[in-house]
Amino acid sequence: MRIARFTHDNEIHYGTVHGEPGDETLQYLTGDPLYVGAQELDRTVDVADARLLAPVIPRSKIVCVGRNYADHAREMGNEVPSRPMLFFKPNTAVSGPGDPVTLPTWTEEVSYEAELAVVIGRMCKDVPVERVPEVVFGYTAANDLTARDVQRTDGQWARAKGFDGACPLGPWIETELDTSALSVRSSVNGELKQDGSTQDMVFDVPTLVSYVSEAFTLLPGDVILTGTPAGVGTVDDGDRLSVDIEGIGELTTVLRR
Repeated sequence: MRIARFTHDNEIHYGTVHGEPGDETLQYLTGDPLYVGAQELDRTVDVADARLLAPVIPRSKIVCVGRNYADHAREMGNEVPSRPMLFFKPNTAVSGPGDPVTLPTWTEEVSYEAELAVVIGRMCKDVPVERVPEVVFGYTAANDLTARDVQRTDGQWARAKGFDGACPLGPWIETELDTSALSVRSSVNGELKQDGSTQDMVFDVPTLVSYVSEAFTLLPGDVILTGTPAGVGTVDDGDRLSVDIEGIGELTTVLRR
């Protein structure tokens, strides 16, 4: 099932997504399916006539995993970590499908990172690997925008990874997905830049969710970004970024200065 968050007639709604790419419709839901459950209503709207929003705004946190693809670690001149490397983005970094992201004035070197994102569905702590499916609500696409110059000079990643708009999410949440071998791609202005697969992750999705839950209590709506394959590069004003995750769909972002 695909679940979207959208605006129509100046109101925010949730809905299930039906149809083929380019011809989808949204069937309205009664409420927020992450927190109170929801039922489908006898009301629909074409995706083309609505505005898709980020499918989730975490009330708590976005936990990100660094260097989780060996080829990306190598291209950045880093070693592959022996255990998952974690960092945070604030929820104010979230932006939605098609949203323009204003690049900060204090960076001249912003890059893209296509990532599979995991959306947590229930409060949990110390989750065994085999029970991870019980706590996952679904999956969406993410772009881990990064100010590389600031990442190098600050010595920690809060500014470089957490600026406003630095975490585009969307276009919707897919609740049923085998994450073992999904294509993870990105393009800039229509030119393919990244072309990887989740099967090349150093740590797979169940391992990551279990590991993160050992450190932090996870709450409904929390998001875990699972790392990016090789092929990252710099972008600037006017560039159109696309992240395409197999089984989910395409997330687009437009950059502005």
